Amino acid sequence: MDSKSIDFSSLKVKLTNLEKIYWPEEGYKKKDLIEYYKNVSSFILPYIKDRPQSLNRHPDGIKGESFFQKDIDPPYPAFIKVLDHYSKSTGKIINYLVCKDLNSLLYMANLGCIEINPWASRVKTLRKPDFLILDLDPEDISFDKVIEVAITAKKILDKIKIKGFCKTSGGRGLHIYIPLKARYSYNKALEFSKVLALIINQSLPDITSLVRSPKKRQGRVYIDCYQNLIGHTIAAPYCLRPRAGAPVSTPLLWKEINPKLNPSSFTIKTIFKRLDKKGDLWKGVLGPGIDMKTCIDRIYESYPIFSNK
Repeated sequence: MDSKSIDFSSLKVKLTNLEKIYWPEEGYKKKDLIEYYKNVSSFILPYIKDRPQSLNRHPDGIKGESFFQKDIDPPYPAFIKVLDHYSKSTGKIINYLVCKDLNSLLYMANLGCIEINPWASRVKTLRKPDFLILDLDPEDISFDKVIEVAITAKKILDKIKIKGFCKTSGGRGLHIYIPLKARYSYNKALEFSKVLALIINQSLPDITSLVRSPKKRQGRVYIDCYQNLIGHTIAAPYCLRPRAGAPVSTPLLWKEINPKLNPSSFTIKTIFKRLDKKGDLWKGVLGPGIDMKTCIDRIYESYPIFSNK
């Protein structure tokens, strides 16, 4: 099968090369990728809708060459929405694809976007993210240490009365999200995330790092705050990752974050049984955001080191 047009009532997207192998070891094809995003659309769309996308394209599957594309190439279908955004770093206008609906999602998948990488902010509140992110990224250290860092982070968040949400990265890391409800700038989100990261680092200095250079943080879990910059992106909840086994970045209950957790068990073939049982565990990410000033006051009360700065 070379091309196909799938009609879901009023939705119609032209798809191509559906028989191309995308995961050689498992034999999964491009049509499996398309089918996955069709079936998971009701779960993933709330977290990618109305957001600019960085297109991480794997047109020949996970073993082929891949590239990030921010500027969407014309011509593109009339149903595709584009955001013209000035980039200070390049001094140029970037034409971002904005995901609107199932059509947009399947269009991205047809371009070879195995994973979906949305901004943390929506078009109408472009400079104010809906959440901040702490990316727990292990560098040559076992996953049980990532679990330890996440559990410690949860205790710290509980102490300052912040409700955080955790998901697998789809790889060896974990992502912790904190709702902001588009109340603060990216800069404020970044600075607040740095404070949280510092507290976690001071709690676990032997296994965590805040150093950005990978060479200087080997044998540590890097607490990455820099996804909280405008235009930076991270794998969306429920998206596939371009890795062996076709893993899914999967929202978790905090009680699931224990030594028994195996992120590789959440895959294109297993995720729907979990979703049928647990539903969408990520809804709170778009719920009421934190009051940052109140949280900072609690940090001062609980961690005196900050009150002296």
